[in-house]
Amino acid sequence: MFSLFQRKRVPPADTPPEPVEIPKGLTRPESAASLLSSPRRQKLLEHIWQRTSVSRAQFATLYLAPLERYAELVQQFPASESHHHAYPGGMLEHGLEIVAYALKLRQSHLLPIGAMPETQAAQTEAWTATIAYAALLHDIGKIAVDLHVELADGSVWHPWHGPIQKPYRFRYHKEREYRLHGAATGLLYHRLLDRDVLDWLCGYPDLWAALLYVLAGQYEQAGVLGELVIQADQASVAQELGGDPAKALAAPKHALQRKLLDGLRYLLREELKLNQPQASDGWLTQEALWLVSKTVSDKLRAHLLSQGIDGIPSSNTAVFNVLQEHGIALPTPDGKAIWKAMVTSNTGWSNSFTFLKLSPALIWESGERPEPFAGTVTVERDTEAAMPPEPLAVSSAEPAVASVVLQPNPSVSAFVPGAASHAVDVVADLLSVLEVPEQTPLQQPVINHQETSRQNLAPARPPANTRPQSTELLSGTAEPSGLHFMEWLKQGIQSHKLIINEARALVHTVSDTAYLVSPGVFQRYAQEHLQVADLAKQENLPEWQWVQKRFEKLHLHRKQASGLNIWTCEVTGPRKSRRLHGYLLEDPTCLFDDVPVNNPYLSLCLPADFV
Repeated sequence: MFSLFQRKRVPPADTPPEPVEIPKGLTRPESAASLLSSPRRQKLLEHIWQRTSVSRAQFATLYLAPLERYAELVQQFPASESHHHAYPGGMLEHGLEIVAYALKLRQSHLLPIGAMPETQAAQTEAWTATIAYAALLHDIGKIAVDLHVELADGSVWHPWHGPIQKPYRFRYHKEREYRLHGAATGLLYHRLLDRDVLDWLCGYPDLWAALLYVLAGQYEQAGVLGELVIQADQASVAQELGGDPAKALAAPKHALQRKLLDGLRYLLREELKLNQPQASDGWLTQEALWLVSKTVSDKLRAHLLSQGIDGIPSSNTAVFNVLQEHGIALPTPDGKAIWKAMVTSNTGWSNSFTFLKLSPALIWESGERPEPFAGTVTVERDTEAAMPPEPLAVSSAEPAVASVVLQPNPSVSAFVPGAASHAVDVVADLLSVLEVPEQTPLQQPVINHQETSRQNLAPARPPANTRPQSTELLSGTAEPSGLHFMEWLKQGIQSHKLIINEARALVHTVSDTAYLVSPGVFQRYAQEHLQVADLAKQENLPEWQWVQKRFEKLHLHRKQASGLNIWTCEVTGPRKSRRLHGYLLEDPTCLFDDVPVNNPYLSLCLPADFV
């Protein structure tokens, strides 16, 4: 499958020309390696690579090559004359930032929307690459229509001439049309994307159409691709201007509403049983759909998490409130989300349940609605007091693990699911990248330009048979176990359902191995696999602790000299510090095919025996 990408790039000259003194007022053109060599830009490149699921060699051709061509083309141009990134090199900075933001946002979407899981898995990398290209290209037209660039010999340079080879100066056209640069993108995208990449992408009609709309500046026609580019652009601009990128990244309210509704529709189509004469998940009457509250909440959360959708509350009460807030669950006369009602079948069977009440029109189109229940559903008077009790469990914000960790640290809450909004976490992660001081050396450069020659790297059209399919490995028939937990963890990392090395991540890389945050990672598994509840109940254990014990029996983790399983990490951010507790793996390759660099903001707190 990689044969489409076998064209070799022309290697750079072995010996660069001797530097010549540049006349005052002119800027010397730089190579891509030089332009991308600063610590901040290298960190952004590393972040971009971590948002993909390809090897370093594949990344070099699919992503780094277009980024290098972009750098060579935009050189030291600003992104605007007096607005955002209005300084030398601002356009390159903005380009890298928006790609990083867009790829982070991409992780919350299964694309193409509405397609079968097998189709989404097969097209994962194509959509990821397209989002990166669309973000990178969105402003490239500015150098064609907004700038007048003059070379040292007095000739005028245009970007379709290729990278600048001589010292140059530039100025902005005074009478430029503000939105013309969007229409000018089509002049230049072939300068960044070669024909093999375009041949690859045009094989996916939905993706191809969306990309062409973005390149034409018609974002409203580009669907989710246009939305992601706009959000990422707004976040980068907000960060540069001292605004709040979290507000720019916050998804519109209807986006969560759509995910919840799609999840409910899927469950009612595939899993939930309606109108059974006795035990049932819900009953449909002429006027309403009555769903058993705890059942639907548990299954809805598990389904959305299995689809890689984060930000779903971990408690049933919070789920009920979210459903009511978004107009999906109809309120009781007292404004509550939970109804209490008696179900009576035509055979004489009856029982009382707590329900969510929904409008059937939200779930089914006309003509698709099932036949109504033959019995009755009668609302009870004390429905306002019918909120079901929450099961006792350790909060995901409490890093206590069994009896090993005696002093929970509530400051860890920002690093576990449900502790902060999705938008704020995305920004916290990226701001930690954007705030790296220029003089701070990276632990490991993303690419050594002096050692890597592209001419022998085959670009990566990821073949479908090299990516694990969620429907194959973790089907509903798989029995929860320690091995199953590890397979789930590895697949979640590869598919980006589980993020790594970020503010809310459950997996980090530290001390050249993998670090599993506890109890959060075990709670997440239990939330996605409802069978764990019954198994844990048999042993009188909390669900997460049942998973934790199965993991420990695999003996994949590194113990302290004292025999303790749990290690503490110090998390040092740009503004505050905190601690995490978790497990260190002996061998990180059981999770990673290509182990990422250590998270620079985490350090292992070694016990006294190691000091």
